[in-house]
Amino acid sequence: MEASSFAGTAHDESQIQPALADDERLALGARSNPTAFATLYGRHRESVFRYLRARSTNDDDALDLTAVTFERALIALPKYRSIGAGFAAWLLRIARNAAVDHGRRQRARPAPAALVEAESQPADDDPEAAAMASDEHRRLRALVRALPEPQRDALALRYSVGLTARQIGAVIGKSEEATQKLLTRALSELKEAYGHEQR
Repeated sequence: MEASSFAGTAHDESQIQPALADDERLALGARSNPTAFATLYGRHRESVFRYLRARSTNDDDALDLTAVTFERALIALPKYRSIGAGFAAWLLRIARNAAVDHGRRQRARPAPAALVEAESQPADDDPEAAAMASDEHRRLRALVRALPEPQRDALALRYSVGLTARQIGAVIGKSEEATQKLLTRALSELKEAYGHEQR
């Protein structure tokens, strides 16, 4: 397996703009209409959970943090202002802060154990092939955990949630260009580390 397997499909920019506008309309409407917030919750809960699962050590923590994220978002909604990257980026910034707070409370470094999804078992249920695939995933996850936190976080937002560099930048507080460099550097380091292990 190559580190390039992280290069999942990015959202097409033509699909992003209408979704951003609809989210903006719903976010502003949710200040007085709980149904609008429920729609936003339904639309974004899975991506928030995936991101938080990538930062957490287990499903229970990710579920708790997802609930905390939406609770904080509901409370902060009257102060919501579009930062140009849309409601999802604003929401994921809240999720990121919730994960950081949780990590501080736990005094443990969050590990992106779910960043790399497990591949499906081979069709012939070959135990040897399944064991080899599992070993590859373990090694790749260990390499991701060895990256600096900003790189791990950017990768989690990119490949667990599918955000663009611009949206990730809004979440982590960097410019689009700096975020793209961070992602490129992270993938390059993963590829180099993975190749070094294969020698």
